[in-house]
Amino acid sequence: MTHPAIDLFAATGLDPDAALRITAEALRGADDGDLFLEYKQSESLSFDNGRLKGASFDTTQGFGLRAIAGEAAGFAHSGEISEAALKRAADAVRAVAGGHSGQYAAAPARTNTRLYSEENPLGAPSFEDKVRLLAEIDAFARARDPRVRQVSVALAASWQVVEILRADGHRVRDVRPLVRFNVSIVAGDGSRQEAGGHGTGGRDGFSQFITTDAWQSAVDEALRQALVNLEAVPAPAGTFDVVLGPGWPGVMLHEAVGHGLEGDFNRKKTSAFAGLMGQRVASKGVTVVDDGTIAARRGSLSIDDEGTPTQCTTLIEDGILVGFMQDRQNARLMGVAPTGNGRRQSYGHIPMPRMTNTYMLNGAHTPAEIIASVKDGVYAVNFGGGQVDITSGKYVFQCTEAYKIENGKIGAPLKGAMLIGNGPADMSRISMIGNDMALDPGIGTCGKQGQSVPVGVGQPTVRMDGITVGGTSARAA
Repeated sequence: MTHPAIDLFAATGLDPDAALRITAEALRGADDGDLFLEYKQSESLSFDNGRLKGASFDTTQGFGLRAIAGEAAGFAHSGEISEAALKRAADAVRAVAGGHSGQYAAAPARTNTRLYSEENPLGAPSFEDKVRLLAEIDAFARARDPRVRQVSVALAASWQVVEILRADGHRVRDVRPLVRFNVSIVAGDGSRQEAGGHGTGGRDGFSQFITTDAWQSAVDEALRQALVNLEAVPAPAGTFDVVLGPGWPGVMLHEAVGHGLEGDFNRKKTSAFAGLMGQRVASKGVTVVDDGTIAARRGSLSIDDEGTPTQCTTLIEDGILVGFMQDRQNARLMGVAPTGNGRRQSYGHIPMPRMTNTYMLNGAHTPAEIIASVKDGVYAVNFGGGQVDITSGKYVFQCTEAYKIENGKIGAPLKGAMLIGNGPADMSRISMIGNDMALDPGIGTCGKQGQSVPVGVGQPTVRMDGITVGGTSARAA
């Protein structure tokens, strides 16, 4: 597979001097702004019911031109990268800065950090080899257990090249690979069927994710979950002490707390955390960070989509709120520094404060100690969908793998368990923090205001006291 020139100006024929001149004119009087150019290749294959169900390959390119004046932002974008298209976009965004006399913000710091390879993952293995691999995975999964009724396997990859040009001539570039592998299994016993799934991914090529050991382990994990759920009993409803497992259960932290710590919600005072800077918002010992600098992780970026280098930002330290995630506009309006969290889905979207890899740091307890401390509770290992109200902090999360805890021991698997509560309030219900912090396997995607971006989550084993659990059976007396 051929690669385009890394320099998007050279690849598209857009003269960088002309682009700078047009951008500078469009942003005259603005407080900030940029020209964001993007080239992206994407590929996905899905194998279902023993055959190739879908395959797609897509190439997109375009630019987004943005001018910021105070709280206002003018934005125009086009799939045509040309001087004529850029001039039309400049006419559209110029109105925002017209009559404004702002002082153009200083450019972001430069960085030589490269958190991932520039190699395009779409080229290897070949399309034919990927199809053969999916068929092999399907056959392996079906042979693992006679109760397997359906197998779905998917591979997806993208290769994104971005260039960001500011009116002051500051120009930065980033090349971003991204891959994901998923397997889902439905197992049945009589008339009952249950599902399980596992996925991996990151900013790298496919090689490490599709070794024989890696994909066989993914199949076994998906099958294990499905078989566990086949034995699950209806979850009891009531108030329980809940133990959250390490890794992917950090998605609850991401949704119930992380979004509330993004700068725009706090500047507009629509977050449940607004006005609480410097105050206790979680139990002592709880430290939460957002770290976009972890090499090859799904949520990591060498620079964000405004050209700011990412960093590790401490949000909650020992239970005290100490920071928010910021893009450039909200940071300027709040009088703080940007944190490298300005992200956008594509050239057709405006950036906003978004998470990268958000996780809770380790505590002092072993997972065994935490489980042993619970007399009557629920152990939540995996989560599916959830809903969160950013303003109030209220959440509902579905547990896709959970167990009853009785007298300090893990008991029967539970079906239909839902965790219900208030994120900011429940952070103060954390009574024990494990020493086994893990990040998710590289599968997270976050949605906000119609934009989706890849993210990472994580946490150690955590005990939370007095959490409402929704279920379908009465609690035992």
